[in-house]
Amino acid sequence: MKPLLKIAAILVILLSFSCNDKSSNQRLVPSSSGRINNLLVVVDNLLWEENIGETVREIFAAPVPALNQEEPLFSISQMPTQVFSGFATKNRIVLKIEKGKTAGTSIAEDAYARPQTLIIVRGKTNQEIIDQLKANSDRIIQAFKDEEIKENQRRIKLSLFDTKPIQEQLGIDIKFPTAYRIATHDGDFFWIRKDINTGNMDFMIYEVPLDRIRKSDSTTVGDIIRMRDSIGKAHIQNSTEGAYMITEEAYAPYVFDTTIDGRPTIETKGIWDMKNAFMSGPFINYAIEDKANNRYLVVEGYVFAPSVEKRDHVFELEAILRSVKFK
Repeated sequence: MKPLLKIAAILVILLSFSCNDKSSNQRLVPSSSGRINNLLVVVDNLLWEENIGETVREIFAAPVPALNQEEPLFSISQMPTQVFSGFATKNRIVLKIEKGKTAGTSIAEDAYARPQTLIIVRGKTNQEIIDQLKANSDRIIQAFKDEEIKENQRRIKLSLFDTKPIQEQLGIDIKFPTAYRIATHDGDFFWIRKDINTGNMDFMIYEVPLDRIRKSDSTTVGDIIRMRDSIGKAHIQNSTEGAYMITEEAYAPYVFDTTIDGRPTIETKGIWDMKNAFMSGPFINYAIEDKANNRYLVVEGYVFAPSVEKRDHVFELEAILRSVKFK
C-alpha cells in the first residue's frame, strides 16, 4: 500500500473510533460564571417595566425568611433578549421570558454554559406569563437554589478541611473549607468557626436521642427551641458573665421538611440571640433522622455580622450542612 493510502486508512480508523466514543459526542460548552445568588433575567425592556417585571421582582427579590434584616432571595439583573449572546449567556442561573408563544415553563440544564440552570417561561399574553410565574414560582426558586448550592459545594471542595475527628466520633462526613477551624471538640459536640471581617460564621454538630424531637404540629418547634437553648447554654457562651446563645423569642422559627443524604430531616430557620448580651443573627438548623443509631444528627450554622448583609453567609453554611454523608 502506498504511503498516502496508508495514512488515509489510519485516519479513517481513528475517525471511526472517535465517532463511537461517547465522550466525543458531548457538546462542548464554556464554563458558567457569576456570583452566588445572582440571577440574570432575560426579558424585553418594555415587559420588564410593566407588570411582568413587577411579578418577577415580587417573586425572586422577595425577602429571605429568617434574616434579621431584609435581603432579597436573588440579586437580579435584567437584560433585553436581543443582547443575550456571547459572554452574557454564561450566567449560571438564568430566567428567560418569551412572549407570543404557547404558555408553559421549562427547565434547561447547561444550555449555554456548564453548570447552568435556564428557566424559560412562555405565554401569548402578559397575563399568561404572569400566571406561569406564579404557578411555578416554588419549583423555579428551588431549581435555582439547587444550582447555587452545588456551585457553593464545588468551591468548598477546592480546599477541604480534614474531618477525620468528626468521622470517627459521629460516623458522618461533612465538607467544609480550611478557612474554618474546630474551636471546640467535647465528646460528640463539635463547634466549628470561621472569622470574617465583620464577625464570624460558625456551625455546630452534635447528636440527640430520637425522642428529643416529637414530630407533630404542636410540639416540633418547641422541642427544637428547647434543644437549641440547652446546647447554647452548655457550649455557646461569650465573655459576658451569664451570657449564652438562645432562640430569639420575638421571632417564631420557620420549620420545613426536607431530606439530607436521603434521610428525613427537619429544617429550622430563625434568629438567635445572646442572653444577657447584645448579640444576635440568623441561624439554620437541620435535625437529620438516624433511626439505626436511635438519634437525630444535628447540624446548625449561624452568623454574627452586625450591619452587613448575611444572605450569602447563611447560604454558604447551608451548602456545608447539606453536604453531610453518613458513613
